[in-house]
Amino acid sequence: MNVDATDETQDEAPSPELVDLAHQMFDLARAGDAQRLGAYLEAGVPVDLTDASGNTLLMLAAYHGHVATVQTLVEHGAEVNRLNDRGQSPLAGAVFKGEDYVVSVLIGAHADPDLGSPTARATARMFGKEGLFS
Repeated sequence: MNVDATDETQDEAPSPELVDLAHQMFDLARAGDAQRLGAYLEAGVPVDLTDASGNTLLMLAAYHGHVATVQTLVEHGAEVNRLNDRGQSPLAGAVFKGEDYVVSVLIGAHADPDLGSPTARATARMFGKEGLFS
């Protein structure tokens, strides 16, 4: 887990409370609870918080097809082109899952269809959706 916005030093493990809070944030992103997640972001939770695999809140929300949550994260400044540890982008994850509305939100937020491996554009070709990025 990446806890960039804490007072912990890099050599210290995060507190159990902080770890629990991070897990709650990942669960909210996966479940699509835009309202609660937005409130936590307003209270200071880092918008680009990552899990142990480098998945951001945005990646989890996009992959699970939660348009409102993706929009909330984008509005709070989520980095739309941040790759996870496997080199995957939120946009490619949304294309892979067939989440066209999420793709639209991410493209509107300037997500790069040629970033990552595989790229979102290549993923779209694999699924016969070349027109997503025309």
